[in-house]
Amino acid sequence: MRLLVVGAGSTGGYFGGRLAQAGRDVTFLVRSHRAEQLRKDGLRIVSPHGDVDLHPALVTADSLSRTYDAILLAVKAYSLEAALADMTAAVGPDTLILPVLNGMRHVEVLTARFGRSRLVGGVCLIATRIDDQGRIVQLTEQHDIAYGELNGARSARTQALDHFMRGAGFNARMSSTIEREMWEKWVLLASLGAINCLLRGTIGEIQAAPGGPELTLQLFNEVLAVVDCVGVSPSEAFLSGATSLLTASGSKQTSSMYRDLERGDLIEADQIIGDLLARARKANIATPLLAIAYTQLSIYQNRRS
Repeated sequence: MRLLVVGAGSTGGYFGGRLAQAGRDVTFLVRSHRAEQLRKDGLRIVSPHGDVDLHPALVTADSLSRTYDAILLAVKAYSLEAALADMTAAVGPDTLILPVLNGMRHVEVLTARFGRSRLVGGVCLIATRIDDQGRIVQLTEQHDIAYGELNGARSARTQALDHFMRGAGFNARMSSTIEREMWEKWVLLASLGAINCLLRGTIGEIQAAPGGPELTLQLFNEVLAVVDCVGVSPSEAFLSGATSLLTASGSKQTSSMYRDLERGDLIEADQIIGDLLARARKANIATPLLAIAYTQLSIYQNRRS
């Protein structure tokens, strides 16, 4: 299998780098400035699971001249449209597209652009960042990726993808419930991101503050009400785990959106919070805390731009 990784940022760079380290046929589609950096310094990963330093195969949009068997789309959600324009020449009649973006809007965008038959569902769970030296730094030990047909079928192409992904230095698995897992991740990201950013603190700090536990659960229930109506309801096991994570005393847990906000970076407010809020309004579901969080994040985005 020939894999094109679209984006050599903290997520795509990590999983693509591990695959390249394991000897898989991997090429990175990157912008010119990132290509220059990678050609000069290499792709470097700093991780509890062992550091990586390699010089992977690179291509830019203007030099893309072949199609690939599979594409791992691992850009920030706000970069989706630009990424689609860059990768179009790599999509052949049988190319499998595996997106691991946050939210669900990208599924609709990719379907409109390439057709639903080319898509498989994907979820990755990892906390990484790019440091000042351009290295990919893994912040926790978790490095999981799941994938599967959106209709739950076990297909030849997902079995081939599973064979390609397994044994490459991270946890990889094929899922028959990937669509539900994608909605579950959105529930957690929206709840965690909204409460961190709204109250400007870690989960532990919020739980220790007056009213913090009540606000956390109220916001979580708002998100669940929307997803139960417009998406795929989470499993009981997920609900139990998410509730424990969001209410853990002393926890230093924060969302990637909150960490991006603290650094003054671009954030995925529209894709993680705004899109969910729009679906809630369309379904006439009241989400007052989610709306306040989105307004606050929009002020930040407008000020930054």
